[in-house]
Amino acid sequence: MKIKFCGATQGVTGSCHLLTTERHQVLLDCGQFQGGKEQEKMNFDDFPFDPEAIECVILSHAHIDHCGRLPLLVKRGFKGEIYCTDATADLLNVMLIDSAYIHEKDSEWQSKKNARTGKQPVEPLYTVQDAEAALKLVKPILYDQLFSVNDSMQIVFNDAGHILGSAITEIWVDERGTTSKIVFSGDIGVKDRPILRDPTKIKKADYVIMETTYGNRLHPKNTTSIEELIKIVESTVKRGGSVIIPSFAVGRTQELIFEFNMFYEHHPEYKGLLDKVNVYIDSPMANAATEVFKKNAGVFDEETKQYILEGDNPLDFKNLKFTRNTQDSQMLNFDKTPKIIISASGMCEAGRIRHHLKHNLWDSRNSIVFVGYQAEGTLGRHLVEGAEEVKLFGETVMVGAEIHNLEGFSGHADQEGLLDWLGGFQVEPKRIFLVHGEEQGKADFAAKVKEVYGYDTTPIYANAEFELESGQLLSKEEVIREAVKIEDLDALKEKVSNIGVDVDAILAKAKGAINEESSAEKLLQINNIILELQKTVMSLGSTITSENRDSRPLSEEK
Repeated sequence: MKIKFCGATQGVTGSCHLLTTERHQVLLDCGQFQGGKEQEKMNFDDFPFDPEAIECVILSHAHIDHCGRLPLLVKRGFKGEIYCTDATADLLNVMLIDSAYIHEKDSEWQSKKNARTGKQPVEPLYTVQDAEAALKLVKPILYDQLFSVNDSMQIVFNDAGHILGSAITEIWVDERGTTSKIVFSGDIGVKDRPILRDPTKIKKADYVIMETTYGNRLHPKNTTSIEELIKIVESTVKRGGSVIIPSFAVGRTQELIFEFNMFYEHHPEYKGLLDKVNVYIDSPMANAATEVFKKNAGVFDEETKQYILEGDNPLDFKNLKFTRNTQDSQMLNFDKTPKIIISASGMCEAGRIRHHLKHNLWDSRNSIVFVGYQAEGTLGRHLVEGAEEVKLFGETVMVGAEIHNLEGFSGHADQEGLLDWLGGFQVEPKRIFLVHGEEQGKADFAAKVKEVYGYDTTPIYANAEFELESGQLLSKEEVIREAVKIEDLDALKEKVSNIGVDVDAILAKAKGAINEESSAEKLLQINNIILELQKTVMSLGSTITSENRDSRPLSEEK
């Protein structure tokens, strides 16, 4: 078996890794390169493999740097299936269509510009039609379900706690009478964060492919970040300014809504200030993604589930407004009332946020607050690093607003969190590959892993291929028990009893069937029944409505 690293090797975007056995070729992620012009150009390069030969894609989550070249893969001949969690499948409908639309509009704009100088028109990386073709290949799988992707590979998606639907993937590969286990971390989330569950720790692996986005950095505590954000809002509003927050449409935006909601509820001393300040979500994709979050409440953490079952709406509050069209978005920049605008993209590379920066970046009364990772070469990175002026729509704009970078809101585990996750392995893996990080971050994390655990790691600095040794043969029962995490039968019983509504008549049979003599296949069947019940119960129990409490277009309020 071989693994070929085809992306996220020289930075934090373009995640793409190829597993090859004697009979199968399987892709882990197929992400888009993001950042400056040089990174964007890489998206048009040929894949370092034949797309037609790829049997399937195993997708970690729906961020564009992990899924954004799936339509291109299909455009160039891929006809296999795309496996992901069901929540990721829902988000892909939003993310890929939006990405394709942006590519079409960008190529249209560039072609018009080329025509004025006698140059040839340009083709988009892919079209909405290509995105729709890719979406037809998506096959959702629930978390914790053991699934065979072919006759020699089985996978389980574990919650990564990064964004809704994000997965840490366990892959068992049978080859030449032996079984090797590969764990692909995807992007690892932060423990004890709102809405999502903590990242799952895995106990065993022969090989680990691990992200290192914050491999040499530590986050402030999240409670500090929300309090700091409120202080920024307070001081900005008092001087008559607005707070502009570039935010990733999936993940950070929903967390900000939740945090504002909780802060409003638990800090009545701020009521006089906050009641006067509207919070606008100005991103069509963020609006759609928030609806997907509401639909997938079954994968929220226990605290958020409890809010929902009690009839509360954690993704809504009095002053929250969603823009509905371009006119609404434009009006925000002509209304000088102090406000909070949360808009995509999070790195300021596209979308409505660039218009808001053009209209607000020069004004010293305003504040720009970054709440996520800013990749090298992006406009967001330039602003965080202290740029005094930037180019927006061909115009030079002075940076007069206050710039803040609240890394405590990041969806990526910091160095401490990455080390904690790696420490979950009870035996040292044969090899740990470090990807999805900048060069220094990977090098520093490799040194830290050696210092803390004594493990040697392999930082990947360029596209490369490695031969993987086979592991020991595992029986079908051993794989099932390891995959479903059912060596502790009490834990499975607890999973049954914590579903949240009265389904005793159904669950009593499952409880009675769980005992030390139960076969692995029987336990797998019970586990899958429980997972389906959990999903159904949360869907029925959720009282979140699909409409914001005030859904009128902003233009009607004037």
